[in-house]
Amino acid sequence: MGFIPGPSDPFYELMQPPPDETPAQATARQKRELDAQRVNDKIDEDIKQERARAKKERNVIKLLLLGQSESGKSTTLKNFRMRYTKVEWDQERSGWRSVVQLNIVRSITTVIRIVEADMNGEAADSEEEQLTPIDTVKSEPLKFTDRHQLLMIRLAPLLSVETELKRRLGAGAEHIHPAPMSATPFEVPQASSLRRKKPTEFSVRSWKDILENNSRITHSVEAAASDVDLQTLTIAGCKDDMKALWQDKAVQQALQRRGIQLLDTAGFFLNDLDRIATRDYAVTDNDIVRARLRTVGMQEHRLSFKHGPWDDPKTGRPSGWEWRIFDVGGCRTLRRAWLPYFEGVNVIIFLSPVSVFDQRLEEDSRVNRLEDSIILWTSICSSTLLAKTQLILFLNKCDLLRRKLKRGVRVNQYLPSYGERPNEVMAVVKYLREKFKDIQKQCSPEHRSAYIYPTTVTDTEATAVTLESVRDGVLRENLAASQLI
Repeated sequence: MGFIPGPSDPFYELMQPPPDETPAQATARQKRELDAQRVNDKIDEDIKQERARAKKERNVIKLLLLGQSESGKSTTLKNFRMRYTKVEWDQERSGWRSVVQLNIVRSITTVIRIVEADMNGEAADSEEEQLTPIDTVKSEPLKFTDRHQLLMIRLAPLLSVETELKRRLGAGAEHIHPAPMSATPFEVPQASSLRRKKPTEFSVRSWKDILENNSRITHSVEAAASDVDLQTLTIAGCKDDMKALWQDKAVQQALQRRGIQLLDTAGFFLNDLDRIATRDYAVTDNDIVRARLRTVGMQEHRLSFKHGPWDDPKTGRPSGWEWRIFDVGGCRTLRRAWLPYFEGVNVIIFLSPVSVFDQRLEEDSRVNRLEDSIILWTSICSSTLLAKTQLILFLNKCDLLRRKLKRGVRVNQYLPSYGERPNEVMAVVKYLREKFKDIQKQCSPEHRSAYIYPTTVTDTEATAVTLESVRDGVLRENLAASQLI
């Protein structure tokens, strides 16, 4: 029932109907008043719900993981979940076995593809190979024998294993730039085809849903029968042949001539075949963190922190915080999807790999990967939408940088501005730290600090310490912003 003014109300006269109002006009007026009252009630209800939502979400922190493809966003998310959502993490553990097995099979098929191309004198077809073309390497022809041909024939069953593993993980999966199937298990395409086509990487929209589904499948299979699945048996049966191929001197030389460093790639497990390529293989935390499963969609995960040193000792507030972590695809073609997630974001963790100064983007071979990271960081720091957002920078993949410099790669050959600084890890990290820090200071619309950490997110113990610092820093800053401390 609406408000009815009394005779003493100053608006009483104004709200009286016209004295010469006809019945039709009175009906129309009353309908307008009812419609206006409904609109007013709807606005009041929306305001009430918005206040309730704001009160409920007062302790919600929205955190966005940003960075180019393969910068370590998903690995960082894994570290958060492994440390702060242990129950869910353990429930999904068995689902990662298929991912690790797929990583092994993909590595072996990559080795075979390179060896076959080298045998046939074909041109390079991957980003790494393009950096060191075979015709520019002055070395003696490699000696491949019938033994190598036999090994590749014996490893042919892994192709069907790869297909089945992809099918098992295939709910919501997709292939980008599909490649044609070979007529025979290890048929090498013509040279022109090798130059045109790049190997297709298996990708999924979100690994969370797929892993949950895969875990259910695994548990149901284990409940139905005690025998090991065919894919695991096949991989175990091929273990010795995979080791022989991977450790072969001529094979290693072929990879070196092509500029391929499989040890530096995500999802590398060929040195762990004795442990993983077995019938009773059990997935470890480190396996999950290292496993590569490319995501091309947005993933949202929630973490709850019930109590901690950031609580107000007098009032006990807040009794708990919820973090909503969003991991969005870093591929260049997917970055337009970032914008909707900028609204209301409290924290951005930006990952920039420090080992990519001599690499190019897979999506655009004209763009240096480090330069791309710097451009992205500049855009984020300059955005007025993110003016009040807390910025955290992970200078990631310090372990790969160390390996690369140990091999003799000179930073100043790819980054002239580095000058004559020492070709050492700490010097490179310090240089990049100052560069990113200067960009943040110069480009930010408002005065703010950026927290910068050198990281190797595949090192779970070191990353756990970093995440503790990040967690406490984020919570304290948001408490201060909420005027709770």
